[in-house]
Amino acid sequence: MASRPPRETLPEYPELTAHQIATSVRSRALSAYETTAAALHRVIDHDTARAFTEAWPGRAADYAARVDRRLRAGAWLPLAGVPLAVKATEGLGSPQTRRLLEAGCVPVGATSTPGPGTGWRTWGSTARGPTLNPYDPRWSPGGSSAGSAAAVATRLVPLATGSDGAGSVRVPAAWCSVIGLKPTNGLVPARDRAGLNIAGPLARTAADAATYLQALTGTPVSPRPAFPERPPRVAWSATLDFADTQDRIAHVARSLLDDLAGAGAVAVREVPVRLPDPAPYWSALRGAGAMPPDGVERGVAELRARLARTFARVDLIATPTTPNPPHGHQGPGTTLSVALTWAFNISGHPAVSLPAGTTPAGEPVGLHLVARRHREADLLAVAAATETLTPGR
Repeated sequence: MASRPPRETLPEYPELTAHQIATSVRSRALSAYETTAAALHRVIDHDTARAFTEAWPGRAADYAARVDRRLRAGAWLPLAGVPLAVKATEGLGSPQTRRLLEAGCVPVGATSTPGPGTGWRTWGSTARGPTLNPYDPRWSPGGSSAGSAAAVATRLVPLATGSDGAGSVRVPAAWCSVIGLKPTNGLVPARDRAGLNIAGPLARTAADAATYLQALTGTPVSPRPAFPERPPRVAWSATLDFADTQDRIAHVARSLLDDLAGAGAVAVREVPVRLPDPAPYWSALRGAGAMPPDGVERGVAELRARLARTFARVDLIATPTTPNPPHGHQGPGTTLSVALTWAFNISGHPAVSLPAGTTPAGEPVGLHLVARRHREADLLAVAAATETLTPGR
């Protein structure tokens, strides 16, 4: 990390969304240089959660100057001058990062990911110690996109890159109370040979996540209601028929879903969601299990068939994002924090974690929504609806 933060010149920066920053930079009300300097000031001087492993002041200044030159030349950049945190294991060379930089983002530093030698990935490691949960430093922020979620939650940046092979965008989004989206498998190149690890955004608003996704995929995405004639039908399951979900976690997630239903944003239907436990199939697909290939094929086929039957009756599936609250820095023990997320890395369906509120003990909880393939807009429409509910849930 650099030792001298740039001088603070944009005090309103922490409250600005990516959309607001890009609009101001495109209109010349701000320059990319100014927004980048403001971001670096916060990254270098205010990263109390240890979200970043490196700050890139020189590199960021070069990218900011490039953005300002492109705008002067008449380019239209949807994310012009938006400071971007980059997941350390992706770096600047990943397809995700390259597409966001082409859209006008400015990379300001690398965010923490888990260190080596552990069998669990829900934490972040830096030279200054573990990445801290913004709600309580005793807790993990989740992982493996730990630093990215913490960086967005603490308003160091409005956007950060993540990648999700089992829940590594959605779990930290839930535990840091930000939006984390796993797109449909295949929309962008997978980061693993099994095709499970998908790039996706950490963001504070649905509009920002939509703009990020559009830059990432080249496909227009809008968080407007996808079903103008009716609210989307949602099936709720606290466990998917196999997870050991804690009651206080399920209660908070279901409360947000009920509030959305009360506002007319969704319609909850009593449709059972019973999936096979994906653990053995996920492990085998990643080369860590002993299940024979024909057994994996049968298991994956059954998972997809059950989901197809469910999506024939509803538009969305809702669960808590995790079955458990944030754990301490010693790790989760035998608890599978990804129990409710990794089935959809196998099936390929898009999924999002939305901030649902906190338990009485202050533990952050996410509401996890899953849509039909290539229906990210449905998820973002519900995400936008949550922003109209009572602030500060």
